[in-house]
Amino acid sequence: RKRGQLRYFNNNKNAIGTRGRGQIITALPPRSISDIYLSFSKIIIFIWFKFIAGELSTMGESGGGGCCPPMDLMRSEPMQLVQLIVPMESAHLTVSYLGDLGLVQFKDLNPEKSPFQRTYAAQIKRCGEMARKIRFFKDQMSKAGVLPKDSLENGTHIIDLDDVEVKLGELEAELVEINANNDKLQRSYNELIEYKLVLDKAGEFFSSAHTSATAQQIEIESQQVGEDLLEAPLLQQDKSIDSSKQVKLGFLTGLVPREKSMVFERILFRATRGNVFIRQTVIEEPVIDPNSGEKAEKNVIVVFYSGERAKSKILKICEAFGANRYPFSEDLGKQAQMITEVSGRLTELKTTIDAGLGHRNILLHAIGDKFELWNLKVRKEKAIYHTLNMLSLDVTKKCLVAEGWSPVFASNEIQNALKRAAVDSNSQVGSIFQVLRTKELPPTYFRTNKFTSAIQEIVDAYGVAKYQEANPGVFTIVTFPFLFAVMFGDWGHGICLLLATMYLIVREKKLSSQKLGDIMEMAFGGRYVIMMMSLFSIYTGLIYNEFFSIPYPLFAPSAYDCRDASCSEATTIGLIKVRDTYPFGLDPVWHGTRSELPFLNSLKMKMSILLGVSQMNLGIIMSYFNARFFKSSVNIWFQFIPQMIFLNSLFGYLSVLIIIKWCTGSQADLYHVMIYMFLSPTDELGENQLFPHQKTVQLVLLFLALVSVPCMLLPKPFILKKQHEARHQGQSYAPLEETDESLHVEANGGSHGHEEFEFSEIFVHQLIHTIEFVLGAVSNTASYLRLWALSLAHSELSSVFYEKVLLLAWGYNNWLILIVGIIVFIFATVGVLLVMETLSAFLHALRLHWVEFQNKFYEGDGYKFAPFSFILTANEDE
Repeated sequence: RKRGQLRYFNNNKNAIGTRGRGQIITALPPRSISDIYLSFSKIIIFIWFKFIAGELSTMGESGGGGCCPPMDLMRSEPMQLVQLIVPMESAHLTVSYLGDLGLVQFKDLNPEKSPFQRTYAAQIKRCGEMARKIRFFKDQMSKAGVLPKDSLENGTHIIDLDDVEVKLGELEAELVEINANNDKLQRSYNELIEYKLVLDKAGEFFSSAHTSATAQQIEIESQQVGEDLLEAPLLQQDKSIDSSKQVKLGFLTGLVPREKSMVFERILFRATRGNVFIRQTVIEEPVIDPNSGEKAEKNVIVVFYSGERAKSKILKICEAFGANRYPFSEDLGKQAQMITEVSGRLTELKTTIDAGLGHRNILLHAIGDKFELWNLKVRKEKAIYHTLNMLSLDVTKKCLVAEGWSPVFASNEIQNALKRAAVDSNSQVGSIFQVLRTKELPPTYFRTNKFTSAIQEIVDAYGVAKYQEANPGVFTIVTFPFLFAVMFGDWGHGICLLLATMYLIVREKKLSSQKLGDIMEMAFGGRYVIMMMSLFSIYTGLIYNEFFSIPYPLFAPSAYDCRDASCSEATTIGLIKVRDTYPFGLDPVWHGTRSELPFLNSLKMKMSILLGVSQMNLGIIMSYFNARFFKSSVNIWFQFIPQMIFLNSLFGYLSVLIIIKWCTGSQADLYHVMIYMFLSPTDELGENQLFPHQKTVQLVLLFLALVSVPCMLLPKPFILKKQHEARHQGQSYAPLEETDESLHVEANGGSHGHEEFEFSEIFVHQLIHTIEFVLGAVSNTASYLRLWALSLAHSELSSVFYEKVLLLAWGYNNWLILIVGIIVFIFATVGVLLVMETLSAFLHALRLHWVEFQNKFYEGDGYKFAPFSFILTANEDE
């Protein structure tokens, strides 16, 4: 153990450093490194056997009742191309039962026909019309606040489509009539509301104008006495003018939108050349416009004009600006009578509208009781007829022929569905089920449950696996949350993530039936992935010994203590080892010392390289299992073996040097060793030698790495060319192979065995693949250093928030500042560390799996199995 101590700054075997900020710790607790990686190994092995060998081999949720075999996520389900010959009288029921089963992906056998030329185009048009009516009902219920009832008790087979069509037509006609009457009544009601406002505001204007005119007339008459005599003839001459020649003013009243009132006034002034007088009064409350039915702020206007020509201009301008005009009388008695009549009509209309809305709500509630049942029925029927249009009509026009992909295990279920459909439809002839032989590449189908589906979606986002290609999702279940946790190691933050995820898991039944936002929908879909990420984060946080950046001696006291009583205040006196090595993770004494950052940097950087080389080796090993499964010995000898030799001759050797250095406590500089392994491979290593004959081993490894590059590049294209020539030389025809399997896929996954062999394309492809692997071995290994970088960033950010926010606020001894500091700390922790850092670590872990891991073996050029299923039909929105 003493040999395992790393001495950073001095050779004192007992002194470990000093405490406090800016102080030094010089030795690593001897068992820390070995404990960390032993713990890593234990947790990976435990989760592997628990979830992979146990839970992932259990029945899928959709299997239910033991009708399906156990899930196998390593390889996709064996598929078969089946042909169904179905009598016309039982075709509809057969497709319906197969939709309930959801295990057949139908092929379109009428690609040359347009949708309007197909057999069941009229039925699809009919279902589309019913779907339009249902959408109309849904829109009306949404506006009225009526929620449809979830009463789907498998009643879609009981109700008849013709009855549904008749009922939907009757309800639509009734609802349209009610809406039309209600719109007319509501428009009349809104017009009367505006008319009443015009009567009130214009009446006030005319009343005040009349009072003002009377007062002015009295004042003028009183001033006539004592006027100058020279003006008397002129005044008498004015009074002698004929009253029939006097100009009579007309006026219009109405309402104009407030935002248009100023423009309206200017246009009137210009159109009449100023020969108009306008008076506006603001209405405090918004009113409902009769034409648009929306609330708007308006002004009551009174426009005085002279002449019919001016009147016609004013009417056109009012129409252009959307001003509603209403009649008005100057007579005060008529005004009072009109106000009384309008108020009475408003009361009558209000009663009538309320009665109409009550009847409409009763009708909508009646529709809501059956809405989901009708909606599902129409969707099912439309899906059935779309599927029937993909079937080809037999020559006799008495049978329909279908072709499609299905899993091999589903043969019995499909045949049972065919028999049941023939019996239920009283067909005299049963359907025929037969398996076709083909070299067409089948779709990829993995049976997943709610735990594995999110991980499989992450893999499929990169590319759907080729048929029966090794599935990275099996390993991603463990490695993805583990690599995330390496970057997010804090058991306090992990507990916060776990609590949020447990809320989603506990309420998953309720939340699954609700409409969630886009971000919330993604989080809910990946709730089990986030749960795994939080559990691994708690584990790595315990190893890093960080709880919101605070270390805790959870498992034992620190192995080191003060030399004497004055140690806590001293700056030069170090610590001595007084107990056994800290049993799990990092000793808490490391935190807050000057040597913490150099030590953690070294530890996490080397840990990242070890994890990266291990995962890349796993990817190359998976390429061996792919080649073995597809019986491609060329890929084994000239792809798998050279890649393993090249990667491990360089970076596998580096990983071994890291472990040897940890175990021996050597002071060797690994950077110097790796650099001069290439630049000066024959030079002596000196103090950088870690084991005997290291120079010879490095020369051998370097030679192997150089030899493996041409082994990857040259042999494979020539061997493939030779195999192609041997396969087709002198053979115009070849006998059909007899095999017991229903489907045979060639080793290279292709479906065209007699295509022309292009040697240049094969050679260029192999050249690109070789260069990509050689350069990628360096860049991918360096890419795994993001584990170190993000782990360091997360730890330092957490430490900054704790020291510069929480502790700083605590030091002021002011409760108000402390509350503000706590609030800022909470928001910074949630917003930055639990949201942004979580997303950042998630994306980096995603990149490591997509680029560094999966490109070693995963082609991902397949297509997903998309069966005809009513479950998918019911969940999707039109």
